[in-house]
Amino acid sequence: MLIDNRIYAGLDSEGNSVYLDLSMSNRHGLIAGATGTGKTITMKVLAESFADAGVPVFMCDVKGDVSGICTPGRQSDDMENRIDKFGIRDYFKYKGYTTTFWDIYGEAGHPIRATVSDMGPELLARILNLSDAQEGVLNIIFRIADDNGLLLIDLKDLRAMVNYVGEHKDEYILNYGNITQQSLGGIVRAILPLEDQGGNLFFGEPDLDIMDWIRPDINGNGMINVLDSVKLVQNPKLYAVFLLWMMAELFEKLPEVGDSDKPKLVFFFDEAHFLFSDMPSIFIQKIEQMVKLIRSKGVGVFFVTQNPADIPDAVLAQLSNRVQHALRAYTPAEQKGVRAAAQAFRENPAFKTEDIISELGTGEALVSFLDSDGIPMVTQRTAIICPQSLMGPGDSAIRASMMASDGMEKYNSSMDNESAYEVLSEQAAISAEQARLDAERAAFEKEKAEFEKQKAKEDAAAEKEALKAQEKAEREALKAREKAEKEAQKEYERALKEEQKAIEKAQRERERHAKNAVGSVGSTLGREFGKLVGNTIGGDLGKKVGSNLGSTLGRGFFKNLIGRK
Repeated sequence: MLIDNRIYAGLDSEGNSVYLDLSMSNRHGLIAGATGTGKTITMKVLAESFADAGVPVFMCDVKGDVSGICTPGRQSDDMENRIDKFGIRDYFKYKGYTTTFWDIYGEAGHPIRATVSDMGPELLARILNLSDAQEGVLNIIFRIADDNGLLLIDLKDLRAMVNYVGEHKDEYILNYGNITQQSLGGIVRAILPLEDQGGNLFFGEPDLDIMDWIRPDINGNGMINVLDSVKLVQNPKLYAVFLLWMMAELFEKLPEVGDSDKPKLVFFFDEAHFLFSDMPSIFIQKIEQMVKLIRSKGVGVFFVTQNPADIPDAVLAQLSNRVQHALRAYTPAEQKGVRAAAQAFRENPAFKTEDIISELGTGEALVSFLDSDGIPMVTQRTAIICPQSLMGPGDSAIRASMMASDGMEKYNSSMDNESAYEVLSEQAAISAEQARLDAERAAFEKEKAEFEKQKAKEDAAAEKEALKAQEKAEREALKAREKAEKEAQKEYERALKEEQKAIEKAQRERERHAKNAVGSVGSTLGREFGKLVGNTIGGDLGKKVGSNLGSTLGRGFFKNLIGRK
């Protein structure tokens, strides 16, 4: 409850009011205690007071009972008695606070989304618990995406980039450095648990504008933002992702303010031990760094957990405003935890802190806030005042009404704008289509080559057959020609013989005629010779004998003469 611009937390054992100075609220704080001791009530009381002071508040609702802050508290005899006990009758009013409900899973509030680029390689490497080599490769992946204008919005974009870089790593080694398949595989393995825990819902668009948390309601009070974390705390890796991203966003976007009259924004992380369970040391260092730096931005962070030992010492050292509810110490380990918790408080000479922690009743706490000079006040056993809103889950109708009118409906529907996944998928589709066309072209060329080979083979065979046929035809023609020549030769020889015969016959005829002519001449000469002989012999008989004899002899002589020739 806000009184005189200070947060009234309750009454100490001597009846004195215990206040938290607004100007010291960005020095962070711790609310601890066993289950059922009143941590959630204390958290709500402080949150209501910050809102009344005009300071926006962000609260993680781990059990579902913080949502009641939007609903007015219920009047009862017990409540009335407590109001009178704390002397706040003039200030107290049953009322609900203007609340904006959020849920990373989008089930009980507006979705909260961030882009992979917003997270950046360094934070993402911390969350994924990557080795130095893997972180180096992740930085290369982000750099390649930036250089190629590829937006990393959601985890499928990151996966697509990992696959793309893996396929083209040989092309990038000279310009970006060594990229091993082992590191790429390690990054993919680290992404899987984050996806399983809901990372696909957290990473996306529209991404949250962190300034939507830092706004007043219509009455000028600080807006209370409630993150439904019932499901989220079951997924500690995603819870840690959200915390780191949120602090990094605030540190980046908020200006330096140094010390101010009141914080710009206050966070309450309930069940904070989920944030640090099984987390690597590098993650703890990052949380510590963020908690240290964010104070100068005017942001206060309160961790709410069961035991201070749940918070790493490096972070615990940054939590200056402390509220310690009862711790039960039944075992040696629990007793050791109580001693450790007691040592974190400034000693009060009036009591032994270690003993009081175990004796505190519900709604009681040991309180040590920083005073206006930043010095821890002496620890006081304090009865915490009651909240003005409902102590329990909120009214669902009021929640629905607030969600419908808070102006944050712009986050309700996710968007899947063109980013690395779409661009690379399109490139892959184009490459696949080109590969298909190339394969078809290669198949066609192969088929064409086979066809041409077969055709050439057939042509060669046909040419061979044609050559054979030609050779056969030539042989046949040659044979025919030779045969014709032989026949012609025979015919020639026959004709020659016939001609020779005719010549010989004609020769014989000529010779016969010549013989006959010679014979006739011879006969005539013989007759004349015979006549001469016969005349010589005398008488007609002599003449006749001489004529016949001379004719016969003359004819025979000349015929023989011609015949010899």
